[in-house]
Amino acid sequence: MFVFEDPKDINHFYHYIDTRFQLNKENVYDDIPFKIDDGQYFFSWYEAEIPTKKLNVGAIFVDALFGAMGVGPVVNDYASRKGHWYIAIEVYSDSENDCLKTTSLSRQAVLKYLSALKKEYLTTHNYNETVFKD
Repeated sequence: MFVFEDPKDINHFYHYIDTRFQLNKENVYDDIPFKIDDGQYFFSWYEAEIPTKKLNVGAIFVDALFGAMGVGPVVNDYASRKGHWYIAIEVYSDSENDCLKTTSLSRQAVLKYLSALKKEYLTTHNYNETVFKD
């Protein structure tokens, strides 16, 4: 899998892929065709959230202070969560099930393509500009 953090709002990558590959909102997640040189490849992508969990030490201190004064717990939740979203892409072809596998013959070319795709996505604000590239 080719994975990168997505700092943009929800559905931006969906709209980027839909516009970039002119999918007309059909099969935007799976079997998206692309070419490298003369080779035909396909990719599927997924969004995943990896939450960040933080311990609120200040709340623990406040509860300990009030506890010493004979007052019950004031704060009930000592943890907070904020998620980070990631895009995960898998690539395959008719001849290879996993083009990102370390033993894949097309791995380097596919990684180069995906890196360029990621860069384009992260730096582009108007996805219609991407239609005329290639």
